[in-house]
Amino acid sequence: METMVRSSNGFLSALSADDYELIRPHLRTGDLPHDAVLVATGETLKRAYFPHRGVISLVVELARGEHVQVAMIGRDSLLGTLSIMGDACALNTAIVLVPGSASMMDLDRLRVAADQSCTLRTLLTRHGLAVYAQVQQTASCNAAHPVESRLSRCLLHTHDLSGDYRLLLTQEAMAQMIGARRNSVSLVANTLQQANFINYSRGHIQILNLDGLRQTACECYATVKAQYDRLLGPR
Repeated sequence: METMVRSSNGFLSALSADDYELIRPHLRTGDLPHDAVLVATGETLKRAYFPHRGVISLVVELARGEHVQVAMIGRDSLLGTLSIMGDACALNTAIVLVPGSASMMDLDRLRVAADQSCTLRTLLTRHGLAVYAQVQQTASCNAAHPVESRLSRCLLHTHDLSGDYRLLLTQEAMAQMIGARRNSVSLVANTLQQANFINYSRGHIQILNLDGLRQTACECYATVKAQYDRLLGPR
């Protein structure tokens, strides 16, 4: 069971045997309930999360009440790498977008392990850079690309991170994902449904045609994927 859990998270599976042994005694597995707030902006992040299933959304909250997603973390990475390398005060709110499960450990213990291992620190840095690349591309995408392309990009990315073709995403959640208004999301989701790329009903999305979504998505989907492959691929 331990091997199966480790292999279902990209960060844990990439660790050497020695590095994994540094953190293994401190890992515990728990649920990621839908809409759970793992840390709010300005709070101190106390745990690192290594998702096996599910997706964590990093959200910026603006003064007028808007919420905009800047990145997603799923089974390929972890929540907490930037806090380990710098300030543990959260710069954004981390919310469970797609429910699932994760291994967890106290951030202080992961920081101690990183201090003991250069290879563990290097891997954490690479994962931090991958998240940063996603944040940069998301900001550019939301400023420059059509809503239809942005929604296709986010649906593809959510599928990649969760490994699921069936997603529970409200119009409000999708609006946060792409920095758009809910009425725009409704129109675009209907367009994608008419093209038979998705089936959408009352917050339930089933992805029917990945190739169709890839053709509709902007360049940002492939760009982020290429950065992740470069930074986190086999070495």
